[in-house]
Amino acid sequence: MELLVTVVLLTFLVAIVIGIIVLRDLLAGVILLGLYSLIAAGIFVVMDAVDVAFTEAAVGSGISTILFLGALSFTKHEQKPRGHDSLLVVVFVVLTGGLLIYGTLDMPHYGDPNSPAQTHPEHTQHYLYKSPDETGMPNVVTSVLASYRGYDTLGEVVVVFTAGIAVLSILGLIRRRPEDEVPEDAPGDLPSTGESDSEQSL
Repeated sequence: MELLVTVVLLTFLVAIVIGIIVLRDLLAGVILLGLYSLIAAGIFVVMDAVDVAFTEAAVGSGISTILFLGALSFTKHEQKPRGHDSLLVVVFVVLTGGLLIYGTLDMPHYGDPNSPAQTHPEHTQHYLYKSPDETGMPNVVTSVLASYRGYDTLGEVVVVFTAGIAVLSILGLIRRRPEDEVPEDAPGDLPSTGESDSEQSL
């Protein structure tokens, strides 16, 4: 049953990806991206990775969607028509995806009883029973994220923080022309007659 639910959710992810590629409506694309992260979080819950699911839901469906919607408020919702995609780009994407998939082939299958996590229970016992004394944290998930793999978590926080600052900087960027580039008669102003303001007032 668990495998069936996982397969169904993965099928939904594939359908969402196809929809994101096909659609030209940027708002619909943002909504689909948020839905993608939400379904991915559901897959993590099914696989008993609740902490990863919480992070995916908070960052992928929450913060990222808000930032995307904020960016859309400064642009049009319709994507510009594209020309013919470069064949070199398509080949590069396919090769990169193939290499990533190839890199996962030597990983143990999900739920494999012969995986290192199952055949070496002493590691699991170590983290479960000794993490409070080694890290001072009663929660084993918190101890793993904040201590044992603290540098990895720090890198993730830096990436999210940098992305958020970059988006907020773009949204708050005010583009103003220098004073020397401002035309003498700006749009909406009355044409200049060459007379001074005091003369015009008289």
